[in-house]
Amino acid sequence: MNSEAIFGISGKSDFERLALEVYRYQYRSSEVYGRFCKLLGRNPEKVHSLNEIPFLPISFFKDQRVVTSDREPQEIFTSSGTTGAATSKHYVTDIALYEKSFSEAFKRFYGDIADYTVLALLPSYLERQGSSLIYMAEALIRQSKKKDSGFYLHELDTLADKLVQLDRAGERVLLIGVSFALLDLVENRHFDLQNTVVMETGGMKGRRKELVREELHRILREGFGTDSIHSEYGMTELLSQAYSYGEGIFQCPPWMGVLTRDPEDALSIQEYGKTGGINIIDLANLNSCSFIATQDLGKLNADGSFEVLGRFDHADIRGCNLMVM
Repeated sequence: MNSEAIFGISGKSDFERLALEVYRYQYRSSEVYGRFCKLLGRNPEKVHSLNEIPFLPISFFKDQRVVTSDREPQEIFTSSGTTGAATSKHYVTDIALYEKSFSEAFKRFYGDIADYTVLALLPSYLERQGSSLIYMAEALIRQSKKKDSGFYLHELDTLADKLVQLDRAGERVLLIGVSFALLDLVENRHFDLQNTVVMETGGMKGRRKELVREELHRILREGFGTDSIHSEYGMTELLSQAYSYGEGIFQCPPWMGVLTRDPEDALSIQEYGKTGGINIIDLANLNSCSFIATQDLGKLNADGSFEVLGRFDHADIRGCNLMVM
């Protein structure tokens, strides 16, 4: 299947047409996804709209090899997890698709990465192997070509000094960080940033008490002296990201879309405005599965934007009618 068409999508009808084409391709080519669809009785003869496409529960990535070919993976991305817990594995057989997806998406939302100095504060991800977020951040750092771009692990004082220096000099800065580390950075410091995009990637990783988004963003806005806190929404099992300019309202690139499912009926897609399980369509995930039922709860807005409101309790067993294979 030609991947170039995915990044040339123009409009909803184009997206739906290509999504159905990708569904038919993955039905035929992925043993795991094809078998899942057959057990649900959702073969291509019966699927004619986005709402009829089966969404694979994300937990399948913990114990299944979700791929569309026998090609050796170029990268294996793994999720973080608590000690002893099963982690997801995403076997990426064409890493160029991931690189194209995150590069094109960033450009659409923020412009040329070469205009930014990228400061990455991602300690929990740097401290393990196989993070797709680290892969993306490394690429953005290279593409920025700024001498001060780079990762910071525990050097918070050095990072704070660099951030102030660059911002005061009028440099455009992207500070991307995991939530607990951004909180650590502002705990004993106060900034007044005028030229910096502060972007949180979520996650306390057991390092701090979990906070609701509104409280987290309030603390970070006050600490960094900014009007808004941006957010990135992505995960190990996907090859695309959604971005929020603030208030937790996420927008997708043209090759990514969101639906919500009924919390009590995982096969039933909901209307706009209702809280439900977030289903992601990621057409860049061509060689794995483009139709993922996540464990996040959220709400879809009429303009295609969405909000993440939380997670299912006991998420690994909710929707178990979809898990029997």
